[in-house]
Amino acid sequence: MGFLIRWLSAFVLLAVTYNPTELSYVRWALKNWQEQTPLVLFIGLVLLIAFVLFLTAVLRGIGSVGVFLLVAVLAALLWVLYDFGWLSLDNPSVNTWVALLMISIVLAVGMYWGILWRRISGQLEVDDDAQG
Repeated sequence: MGFLIRWLSAFVLLAVTYNPTELSYVRWALKNWQEQTPLVLFIGLVLLIAFVLFLTAVLRGIGSVGVFLLVAVLAALLWVLYDFGWLSLDNPSVNTWVALLMISIVLAVGMYWGILWRRISGQLEVDDDAQG
C-alpha cells in the first residue's frame, strides 16, 4: 500500500503540473498570468517545493545512477510495447500520459527504495549527516 500511495502522489503532482487537457497548472498559468500573477506565482512555488521534496527523496533513495537505470528499464519496456504493437506513438496526448506514468513510477520507486531495501536486506540505513 505504501508504494501505491507514493506512486499516486507522484502521478497527481505531475498531472496537476502538466497534462494534455486544459486542467493543468501550466495551461492555467499561461492563460491567467496577466490577471492573477500573485496566485500563479504562489501555486508555482508550492509545486516547486513539492518537486524539490520528491526529487531529494528520489536522489537519496536510488541516486542518479539508479534513476538512470530505472529510466533505461522503462524505456526498454516502452520499446517492447511499441515493438509488439501494444503502444502507438501516433497520439501526442497518449504519449504525454505514458510519459507522466513512467516519470511517476521513477519517483515512486525512488521514494520507496529505502523501505524496500530494509525489507529485502533486513539492514537499517543510517544517514551520516544525522550523527552530528
